[in-house]
Amino acid sequence: MASARLGRLPNRRDFLRVQAGRRCAMPGFVLQVAPAPTDLALPAIRVGFTVSRKVGNAVVRNRVRRRLREAAREVIPGRARPDLDYVLVGRQAAIARDYGALRLELLEALKRLKALAATSSLATP
Repeated sequence: MASARLGRLPNRRDFLRVQAGRRCAMPGFVLQVAPAPTDLALPAIRVGFTVSRKVGNAVVRNRVRRRLREAAREVIPGRARPDLDYVLVGRQAAIARDYGALRLELLEALKRLKALAATSSLATP
């Protein structure tokens, strides 16, 4: 089902551009979306991950980032619009949150932001 490959947001300027776009807060994370620049060479869906120091020490932040990265790897390529850039901001609740719940929350956030690809309306999580 993974038709597109996930790319990374390479620099701070991209993170700030996406931060100025639309956002949806969920218990485990905040999903931010913004239109991708039209001059990109690769057609990959670009995703960025960030976790504040408020969430915990480096070990905890890295654990949250890994969980969000894996959920995004499973959900975003098959269901998200390729013309948008995405940033997942980890929250404190993501540490103890069930992984299946994180995936469902990501899908729900994509729906709320109208970031689902047109062909994915029949797809199930």
